[in-house]
Amino acid sequence: MRGSRVTWAQPPYDHVLVMTYESKAAAAARIGAGLACRKRIELLGRLARCFARAQTWLQAGKYVSALASELPARNGWSIAEHAGDRAPDKAQRLLNRATWDELAAMSEVRRFAAAGLEEAARRGRRKGGMTVGALDETGQEKAGEATAGVKRQYMGCAGRVANGINTVHLSFVRERAGHALIGARQWIPREHVEDPVKSLVMGLPPGLGFRTKGQLAIDVLADAYADGLAFDFICGDEVYGSCTELRGFLEDRGQAYVLRVASNFTVALAPGAKVTCKEAVKRLVKDKRRWEVRSAGKGSKGERWYAWAWIGTASPRHHLLVRRHLRTGELAFHYCYVPEGQLLTKTRLIRAAGLRWPVEEGFEFGKDYFGLDQCQARLYTAILRHLVLVMAALAICAVTAAQLRDRTGTQAPPPVTPGQAPPREPGMIPLTVHEVKRLLAAALARQHPRSHAALWLQWRRRHQARSRWFHQRARLNGDYALVS
Repeated sequence: MRGSRVTWAQPPYDHVLVMTYESKAAAAARIGAGLACRKRIELLGRLARCFARAQTWLQAGKYVSALASELPARNGWSIAEHAGDRAPDKAQRLLNRATWDELAAMSEVRRFAAAGLEEAARRGRRKGGMTVGALDETGQEKAGEATAGVKRQYMGCAGRVANGINTVHLSFVRERAGHALIGARQWIPREHVEDPVKSLVMGLPPGLGFRTKGQLAIDVLADAYADGLAFDFICGDEVYGSCTELRGFLEDRGQAYVLRVASNFTVALAPGAKVTCKEAVKRLVKDKRRWEVRSAGKGSKGERWYAWAWIGTASPRHHLLVRRHLRTGELAFHYCYVPEGQLLTKTRLIRAAGLRWPVEEGFEFGKDYFGLDQCQARLYTAILRHLVLVMAALAICAVTAAQLRDRTGTQAPPPVTPGQAPPREPGMIPLTVHEVKRLLAAALARQHPRSHAALWLQWRRRHQARSRWFHQRARLNGDYALVS
């Protein structure tokens, strides 16, 4: 009616709009692709200041898009072909010779990931969740001896002693929101650092000194603190728990930590009375009533239940947290520190210990979906630059998945009894990092001219013919040496 006033309000609760799950899936795909594209633009805009030339920055954007694509292998050739280049020269120059600050770029990725995950936690009203910095290292198998940091060593990715490189990573874990890799430093053996010829051939920076993995963790954490990041706890495995220098660094900063230690790690139960962790358990927690069964957090298959024991030490700020597997009885020891003035409860320590596993998931995502372990570069700086660009691609998808977690998840409530009947409609899980990456890859897909595939076919065949000729000549030289 003319002159009447219209009042806008939410519809009554009994007015329900019914939609099919196909429509919800289509909406989730549209929203996810749009947000991922916007996050990519945001991060690349922040990275622009790290590059001396606009052309190099644009090439880095193509590199990140290729890492987030559906390429089966991400090397210089496949990335260049995906980017529409006529040869891999630009992709190789980006990693090896172009002028840009990879550490400043890592800092931008770090701030972007932390801010995005914190925003996701605020949007989802997940207050009270802890923020954990998880330390761990991962490796990549390498052939030959020319790659920076390559050495025969135990490779966790291979499960055996192999030729490869290792890198220390820091993961930003926001409880009930998400996680992303935010820092990395490659471990370089002492013999490489102290050999001037190898240092030059491998492209090691002048003045680079030997650093243990614990000391590299200090460097990565110092960068995170310099960027204004704060953590409730720092977590890591035995490599970092056994590093006295790392523990001292954290305690000097008033940083709480829950670090795994070996069974022969010594603790002072009383002044002047030191025992190993294994002996402490035998002496103090023989009675089963001293153990308490609690969850270390939710996994994809439900709660992860363990038995826990909390042992005090001579220091009121240091504690030993022991985890026991309910089936195998295997023990895991955590040395804990909580500074004065911060809340100290068994529940918080268990939650912190359970938040170390996302860094392993970050490695899985990085290797399976973004080419973290597919770097073919050999120089120190080139390897670090590849890691930074992988972290950027992973951060885009991780932040997008975290911010859409509540909007795209329609999964039915979990069962409460073993014999409960399944729901009629299971719903859908929230968009995962992998699915966001697929949506982003589809949104960024480019149609190349027909001649592009033929051009690259010709380039590969010519390059392989040239390589084969030189390999045959090298074989002839070896054969002549044997005959003579």
